Amino acid sequence: MSYSNADTRSKPADPYKEKILKKPSLRNKVEDLVAFTDKCKFCTMTTRMGRSRLFISRCIALTAKEGNGIDLLFHANSESGKTDDLTSDPDTNLSFLTPSDVWASIRGKTSVETDRNIVKNFYSPALKAWIGDLGDGKHDGGQDDPRICVIRVKAITAQYAISEICSWGAPNVNRLRQLSEKELAQCE
Repeated sequence: MSYSNADTRSKPADPYKEKILKKPSLRNKVEDLVAFTDKCKFCTMTTRMGRSRLFISRCIALTAKEGNGIDLLFHANSESGKTDDLTSDPDTNLSFLTPSDVWASIRGKTSVETDRNIVKNFYSPALKAWIGDLGDGKHDGGQDDPRICVIRVKAITAQYAISEICSWGAPNVNRLRQLSEKELAQCE
C-alpha cells in the first residue's frame, strides 16, 4: 500500500498520473524513445566508482545507435576513470534532459570496445580536440590512437516522459513511459 491522506472514493486521487500512464503499444513507446534520443546530443552517464561503489555521473556525447535505436554508443578515452568504472561494474544509467522538461533514464549493460575496426567505424575527427595529441606520432587523437574506445550500452530498461500540453481537464504535461527488460529484448 502506498501513502495516501485523501479519500477520493472511486475517483483517481491523481488525475495527472492517471492520464500520463496511458498504455501505448510497444512500437509507439520505442519510436518515442528513439525519436527523443535522436534529438539529444549529450546525456549523463552514471557509473559506480571502483571498490567504493559510490555513484559518479559524467556528461558524455552520443556517438551512434544500434539495435533499432535503443542501444547507444559513445566515444571515450580508454585511460579515463569511466572506463575503469565500467570494466569493474558494467551496469550504468544514462540520463537525458531537455530544457522543455522532456527526459529519459535508460539502464543498461556496457562493454568497452577497443577493437580498431569498431573505433574506425564510428570515428569522428572532432575527437582530436577531446583526446589530444601527445606528440609521439601514435597518441594523436586520430582513428588509430589506442586511447580511443567505444562504450556500447545495451539498454535493459527505460523510463521517459515526453511533453504534450492540452487545455482541458487535468494537466497532460508529460506522457510517462516505461520499457521493461522483456519489452526491450523484443526490439533486438
